[in-house]
Amino acid sequence: MRCPYCRHADSRVVDSREADDGQLIRRRRSCPECGKRFTTVEEAVLAVVKRSGVTEPFSRTKIIGGVRKACQGRPVDEDSIALLAQKVEETVRAKGAAEIPSHDVGLAILGPLRDLDEVAYLRFASVYRSFDSLADFEQEIETLRAAARAREGAGQAGAAGTAGRTN
Repeated sequence: MRCPYCRHADSRVVDSREADDGQLIRRRRSCPECGKRFTTVEEAVLAVVKRSGVTEPFSRTKIIGGVRKACQGRPVDEDSIALLAQKVEETVRAKGAAEIPSHDVGLAILGPLRDLDEVAYLRFASVYRSFDSLADFEQEIETLRAAARAREGAGQAGAAGTAGRTN
């Protein structure tokens, strides 16, 4: 690392610390030539590869914007949308790749959005999956209904198992 004061080509790391939940590394450095100290910040840049082949930096703001459009007119608050965007970013970064296809980002949005609001999920899925017909909507709605029935069945089975117990 070049010294910003004397432009010497080398420096020594004195201290390293993680910041921003491990997304940044702050390094305190010392120049062996002039003796001055300076700080560098290293960030792992996550790139999204779009269908067209264009690569752009991952943006939590874009996730929030897309989800906000899907949630328009729905009883979903901004904090829930921000939390969803954080979960999506964590999921995408956990893959450990420097570049991720935009398709994978969309998949990472669908699960948490379904849990947040099914109508918003259906809106987002219709654009993301390019629904062409009413049958596409009907099929996705039936999938949502089947998942709801499965959750209800699991909840009733758990309640039935504890119904006969007394403490």
